[in-house]
Amino acid sequence: MVWATAFGAVIGLMLGLLGAGGSILAVPALVYGVGQPLETAIPTSLAIVALSSVSGLLPRQRRNAVQWPVALVFGAAGVPAAFAGTALGSAVPQRWLLLAFAALMLVVAVRMLRGGDEHVGACRTRDGGVNWRSCLPKSVLAGAAVGVLTGLFGVGGGFVVVPALALLLGLSAQQAVATSLVVVLINSVAGLAAHAGTADQIDYGVLAVFAGAAAAVSAASARMSGRLDPASVRRWFAVVVIVVAAFVAAAAVVHPAALG
Repeated sequence: MVWATAFGAVIGLMLGLLGAGGSILAVPALVYGVGQPLETAIPTSLAIVALSSVSGLLPRQRRNAVQWPVALVFGAAGVPAAFAGTALGSAVPQRWLLLAFAALMLVVAVRMLRGGDEHVGACRTRDGGVNWRSCLPKSVLAGAAVGVLTGLFGVGGGFVVVPALALLLGLSAQQAVATSLVVVLINSVAGLAAHAGTADQIDYGVLAVFAGAAAAVSAASARMSGRLDPASVRRWFAVVVIVVAAFVAAAAVVHPAALG
């Protein structure tokens, strides 16, 4: 349970500071750190991320940073797509699924290292406001893409949602992080429902310890997120993601039997 607590704290820290990234580490942590098989780690990861995203969301909602129309449209588009991603994932061998997951992690890390301009996008008005109706088509398409990733890999998708909200739709950094937590919550619940057939395999002791640590740290880090440089946090997290991706890929190739 020590490892579950430690990994849970790291995931909560990422969600609280960035509104993203916790779930992309949860599956490797559960598989290689806690020793769960992949088919158990995916629904467990979704439950952990759903609970910890609520904890990170509450402090930001008090600051009115959440763009609710954008979040609900984005999230609703991902619900049916999560079921499609789950069906796709069940047809792919676990070794190749984890190799694809490692490749996705590298793409995310590179994207985070590159950064970008967060002040343009389909939702941004000339006076700096947000008009969610103007970015409705892009929100639906991006939300569906994130939903597929949620079902396929057991991730909440915040690592894709935050860049999409900031760069594609034009939300500010604080708005993108806060809004992404709502989307992550919706996607995680949808993905968990899609994996309902494997819910009886979840170790609820591990889930309670992991989720408890993640939720506590997520709430605490969300309160201090405004004091930190988002670019620096993002770069450090990208480095962690690259290291974990390399480990996941190596383990999938060298020790496929460990996948369960």
